[in-house]
Amino acid sequence: MHADTAQARPRHTPAPGILATGACVPEQVVTNASLAASLGVTADWIVERTGVRERRVAAPGEATSDLATRAARQALDRAGVDPAELGLIILGTSTPDLPLPATACQVQANLGAWGAYAMDLDAVCTGFVYALDVAHKIMRCDPTIGYAVVIGADTYSRILDYTDRRTSVLFGDGAGAVVLGRSADAAGITYTRLGSDGRQNDLVRIPAGGSRTPASTGTVAHGAHFFKMDGRAVREFAERKLPELVADVTAACGLTVADLDLLVPHQANVRLLREVTKELGFVADQVAISATHYGNTGAASVPITLDAAVTSGRIRAGARVLLAAFGGGMTWGTVLITWPGGAAGHPTHEELPA
Repeated sequence: MHADTAQARPRHTPAPGILATGACVPEQVVTNASLAASLGVTADWIVERTGVRERRVAAPGEATSDLATRAARQALDRAGVDPAELGLIILGTSTPDLPLPATACQVQANLGAWGAYAMDLDAVCTGFVYALDVAHKIMRCDPTIGYAVVIGADTYSRILDYTDRRTSVLFGDGAGAVVLGRSADAAGITYTRLGSDGRQNDLVRIPAGGSRTPASTGTVAHGAHFFKMDGRAVREFAERKLPELVADVTAACGLTVADLDLLVPHQANVRLLREVTKELGFVADQVAISATHYGNTGAASVPITLDAAVTSGRIRAGARVLLAAFGGGMTWGTVLITWPGGAAGHPTHEELPA
């Protein structure tokens, strides 16, 4: 090999990891009491079955892109990264602003991130975990991308039938985000696994409004543009899938449940999460729960919950944090993160290598 060829080799750069988190929830709080009367139930009935006490709902005129932009901007500010430095934006959502174009492109415009390319990814409630894995792998393959922002955002209040007590009590609106960058001080993504089973794609759906059944006066009259869910089947899926996800990660990485410092699961149902994680051997302090106050925020639930854990100081230096999600499709995914060994919190842009 010629000497000049050897000298031209790029120096080693750290693998991409999480530099900072951010979140946004709407200001309007909807309590169980405000929903209960019209549904013919009590506030206690909702808590007993879901564990949700309140949720946030987007204001009139407030869309998924608005929540996503605010969450992304907060994460960027905490990382000390200018939007102009972004090379990639991926938004996990199943409630886009419009059927097309991609809502991520509106987020790009809102941020002024003209050097990035942007795309939506729909894996329903697994959307953020899918998007995080995809962004991480793109950055590993393309060293020219210095920073990426990954967002999970949904406004389920726009697609809920508020006469259906099986769904309307569960969901809320919100957004969460992370900034990925190349730094030795970033939280490292050490293991990921995604999956889906399209044979069960009818368990969670909006029946009309797409190319199969276009919107019409008839579909609207029959409420076919609202979110539908086979609650019993979805619960059984979650009860089976969450233990499988944990077992896969621990076996693949040579860990035990006790080695996991924090589990950040999709916030499908608080009661379900507490029951299943207890059976798996997790203690309460190992499981992050946000749905009590925010409900199930779809693709936003994992990043909102992660951000709450980070900002409250719940994640210590060197911690192993497992993100685990499952959603319509049916889809599922895990991301194992190792928090940086230095001071816990958000690394700043000034700490990144020149």
